[in-house]
Amino acid sequence: MEDINEEKTHINKDNDDELSHRKTKEKSKSKRKWVIFSILLTVIVVVIGVWFLFIPHLHLLGNKKVTIRLGEKFEEAGYKATVGVKNITEKVVVQGQVNSQKVGKYFINYKVKYHNITIIKKRIVLVIDDIKPEISLQGASEIKLCPSKTYDDEGYTAFDNYDGDITNKVKVVAQEDKIIYKVSDSSGNEATVIRKVIREDQEKPIISLKGSKTVYLNIGANYNEPGFTATDNCVGDMTSKVTVIGSIDSSKSGNQELSYKVVDEKGNEAIVTRNVFVKYPSGYVPPTVYKDNMIYLTFDDGPSNVTPQILDILKQKNVKATFFVIGASSDLDYLIKREKEEGHTVALHSYTHRYDLVYSSFDNYFDDLNKISQKVANIIGEETKIIRFPGGGSNLVSKKYTLGIMSTLTNEVLMRGYHYFDWNIDCDDAGSAKNRDDVYYNVVNNLHHNQTNVVLMHDFQNNYKTLEALSDIIDYGKANGYTFAAIDMDTPLVRHRVFN
Repeated sequence: MEDINEEKTHINKDNDDELSHRKTKEKSKSKRKWVIFSILLTVIVVVIGVWFLFIPHLHLLGNKKVTIRLGEKFEEAGYKATVGVKNITEKVVVQGQVNSQKVGKYFINYKVKYHNITIIKKRIVLVIDDIKPEISLQGASEIKLCPSKTYDDEGYTAFDNYDGDITNKVKVVAQEDKIIYKVSDSSGNEATVIRKVIREDQEKPIISLKGSKTVYLNIGANYNEPGFTATDNCVGDMTSKVTVIGSIDSSKSGNQELSYKVVDEKGNEAIVTRNVFVKYPSGYVPPTVYKDNMIYLTFDDGPSNVTPQILDILKQKNVKATFFVIGASSDLDYLIKREKEEGHTVALHSYTHRYDLVYSSFDNYFDDLNKISQKVANIIGEETKIIRFPGGGSNLVSKKYTLGIMSTLTNEVLMRGYHYFDWNIDCDDAGSAKNRDDVYYNVVNNLHHNQTNVVLMHDFQNNYKTLEALSDIIDYGKANGYTFAAIDMDTPLVRHRVFN
């Protein structure tokens, strides 16, 4: 038993020795690590100190890579150089320039030297062109083209802010409904312009009349067609396709029309008109032929505020009359239209009704006549050639402005195809007649069965005396065997003797 205990004691002792040895070894190892760490830390501190105290440092402010647009000024962001806590920025040398007018990559070098140690840094500056070129089209940007035709390009130009004229670099691609123009500059900026092509034909053919659009033909003479041509923007010559509508009857005086019509393949229609005035030869005066029992009521100087009531009476009595109109306010144009629609004759009197103007010269008279003629044609849709001179053909007031003008005008209007009418009964509502009775008796007392009775009346503003007498005048005429009618181009001329 003692031997066993002694053996256990010996074993325990060996274990203690081994444990002690191990602890000693671990302490030695730990000590070595600390020494190595201390050495490394010392080296690092020394290196940092040297780096901080003796090596220069260069810092670039802003971005190291800068991009500016062409023409934009390069602004230096700045820099800073230090050694330790010492500022040595003044020792920095900057080299390199930026040409902002030229696209490219530029380098700015920054160098600082201290204790024979040199530090260099670099900034990159890119000058770029990001502006697209401009393409300018000659001609319209939208064209209408006949379906069968090829577009003849009107041209184009291309200009770049950097490269200048680059027209020769434009690429053109023609498609059915558009033409595409593309160009790129040296920086890759691309521009595109499109010219729209509308393939359709909405254009009318053009008819050109040979000779004059207004022809004067003596009564009884043969009409010889001067001719015409027709062209179409797509088809070309279409003269053979023209249809002439109408014919000329030279036995009747007055204006007659010939219409020339042509239609192209797309249904576009063109019509032009030639006016043929069949007139009496110079110096010829048609005879006055009377018709028994006829009364032609004529009203000058309208329309006015009494015109609607005059028309109402005529409609009620189923009587047609003749209105020699003037250039009154356009607000009253509807009355001229009503006169035409209710079967009356709309004739021409004067546009201005100013004696000092219309009789001051030959040209002034026809200028005035043409104005009222055009106004009436626009309202009623047709031209009228029945006229009455302001003051009548026998007026003497014209002598005050132009000596002999009425002798000239009365002959000229006949040669131009007009029929002018004076009167042989004057109700005198613009003169001595004071009331409706005066108007009534001035008419009925001068009617005759063996003549064409052309009665002068007026529908000027507030002419109530004529308005009030009108119904009784019509009743008297019908009761005494007279027939009422409106003047037309077949009505015998009733004219006064010319005194100027």
